[in-house]
Amino acid sequence: MKQFKRESIFDRFFEHRDSLIIQYKNGDISKREFLEGNFDFVQKIRIKPFSKVDSFEKGIYNYQYYNVLAKYYNMLAADIKNDPNFVKQYKSCRYKANYNYNEKDKATLQLLRFLEFKNVEAYFIKVESTYLNNKLYEIVLMDYEYAIFHSKSKWLLRILREEGVFIERKRTSLIDGYINEKY
Repeated sequence: MKQFKRESIFDRFFEHRDSLIIQYKNGDISKREFLEGNFDFVQKIRIKPFSKVDSFEKGIYNYQYYNVLAKYYNMLAADIKNDPNFVKQYKSCRYKANYNYNEKDKATLQLLRFLEFKNVEAYFIKVESTYLNNKLYEIVLMDYEYAIFHSKSKWLLRILREEGVFIERKRTSLIDGYINEKY
């Protein structure tokens, strides 16, 4: 008789995440649909970030959780930016986006420390946005598929340089089409 293994939350999370990545790469969904799909999933599973990162899965979940919320609120803010009827909501969305971007950077550092900065490389990326030029950098976990993070945090950049994983050369992002697509 076969034993049935119960699917863990990480199995569900990674399956959903990988499915959305593949759909996006294949052109089946837009960047906006990708972001909304991630946001809806995080809201549906109702699991808050882990306070202790003692596995790759917990670290990537924390990063993804905060990244999803930050991008979602950033997208909402962009939708209402120029509407004078929504000034208060715009400010609220910008605050939530910035808060979650900062938490995402903290989550990134937790994961990098757990991995002891091994097989990690980071570098500035070429972007079409003049605002993000020489600010946005990519962090790649070489041992894991789809483990590509982005930040513009100055304090995290300083730590990456101190740890010797930051390459002082601008490169094309491994997910260039996604990075440079507006939502």
